[in-house]
Amino acid sequence: MKYLFVVAHPDDETLGAGGTIYNLIKKENDVVVCVLCGEAKARKITKKEISMKDQLENSLKILGVSNYILGDFPNIEFNTVPHVEIVQFIEKAIVDTMPDIVVTHFCDDLNSDHKITSECCDEAIRFFQRRDNIKPIKKYMYMEVLSSTDWALNNSFKPNYFYEINEEGVAKKIEALKSYDGALRSFPHPRSEENIKALSIYRACQAKLNYAESFMIAFERE
Repeated sequence: MKYLFVVAHPDDETLGAGGTIYNLIKKENDVVVCVLCGEAKARKITKKEISMKDQLENSLKILGVSNYILGDFPNIEFNTVPHVEIVQFIEKAIVDTMPDIVVTHFCDDLNSDHKITSECCDEAIRFFQRRDNIKPIKKYMYMEVLSSTDWALNNSFKPNYFYEINEEGVAKKIEALKSYDGALRSFPHPRSEENIKALSIYRACQAKLNYAESFMIAFERE
């Protein structure tokens, strides 16, 4: 099965689905990560004097991802970019990778780039309905990103799909996040190691699993 994860910024893929990505690849699925904002220039690198691209590559390597797509849309300024440009970028990623399953941000995230990514992906994944030569998407899902999905005042994220990642998946997720300068914060921040583990336990208990990440399925087809 081929998966395409479409995210706004480097680290979103790991925060939202790092354990899932790691386990999918362990089970010999094909995973491609599409990051719309490759540099995230608004971030201040305080400790690791390496580029955001290098941090992304280091993180993806830990998760087992060997193929990624990098855009250059401006950080926290997706609203300044013509909507169609982002849609077409995602459409091209879909054409180039021909995924079975696409995963992206939830539409009610606090982060505006996440919202726009979700909206644009909503349009782009229906490309197969407009082009006969595009493989139909089998499943389309939204993920939750700590300090964004959970911080939205109108948080309406109600997961209906839980993917078991086990303790190893949580450990790999945290290890991969350490590749990003500033991604992990001290407790009680939502992106603390303690909360990442706690959320994976909570989501697992909702579905009687052993550590899990959760998603909302927008549609699924045979």
